[in-house]
Amino acid sequence: MRIRALLATTAAAALVLTGCGGKQVQEAPVGQAASCEAGDGRLTLATGNTGGVYYVLGGGLAQVINQNTALRTTAAETGASVQNIQQLTAGDYDIAFTLADTAADAVAGKDAFDGKPQAIQALSRIYPNSTHVVVKADSGINSIADMRGKRISTGSPKSGTEVIANRLLQSAGLNPSADVQAQRLALGKSVDGMKSGTIDGLFWSGGLPTPEITDLTTTLGGAVKFVDITPQLPALNQISPVYEQGTIPAATYGLPADVPTVEVPNLLVVRDDFPAGNACALTRLLFDKKAELEAVHPAAKQINRDEATKTDPVPLHPGAKQALGG
Repeated sequence: MRIRALLATTAAAALVLTGCGGKQVQEAPVGQAASCEAGDGRLTLATGNTGGVYYVLGGGLAQVINQNTALRTTAAETGASVQNIQQLTAGDYDIAFTLADTAADAVAGKDAFDGKPQAIQALSRIYPNSTHVVVKADSGINSIADMRGKRISTGSPKSGTEVIANRLLQSAGLNPSADVQAQRLALGKSVDGMKSGTIDGLFWSGGLPTPEITDLTTTLGGAVKFVDITPQLPALNQISPVYEQGTIPAATYGLPADVPTVEVPNLLVVRDDFPAGNACALTRLLFDKKAELEAVHPAAKQINRDEATKTDPVPLHPGAKQALGG
């Protein structure tokens, strides 16, 4: 409990809502060689729902940047991936967490981005998100197809969770807007709905462990269960190759057995005009201070330098290439 309180305090101290993009100064012009040193000024970092890993880890990353550079960085609670990219390119944020499938849609101008390719680049691939599909044990739901007619939270509007939830439903032959009673809820409200019995199940795409899911499984125990969604993986790969098979280990949430699932890599992204010196310095900091990020949330243990450059189809920022030796 003391550790959980410390993590919450760390995240809360670093997270402040903001609507203003940052300004960077004392930087080499975009496209020229950078010194790999951060300038000074202000940055804003788009995270995700409270209770999710983006929110906690984003607060920790902002604190690391503030402690090691002259860039005053503020992390913001958001609806997550789609909203993050839209507001990043609009200039409201400077750096954003996003799922790789949403980022791939953004550079292609697909789906939520409505034929308008987004000018984003990646600083790094980071940890993977595990897709959680949690249902009431007595709901009769044993597969995605069994969700027909059920009350299901598909995640916050314009979130990466909503993207993969809708794709999973469609891959099982269901229309998300007609065949399920879709509730577009943030994670905290989804968990509250499961506890109160007002919804039958939820989708969540997040790192391991996600505190709100820990709360749900601890509170309800055997009254909830996880659904194996890997039968939908081939259909998902027809949409995007970024989807991979993964596992939620039983020990993560005190489950009876490991749960096979679908994983999606996460990326840290910026606009393509983000100064190269800042991009290099912040990417290097991500790995130099990895132990400090791990202390904020264990998902950071899965940040791997060997995987960092694997951001296709999102191009890697030139400054990030310099930091990663690419």
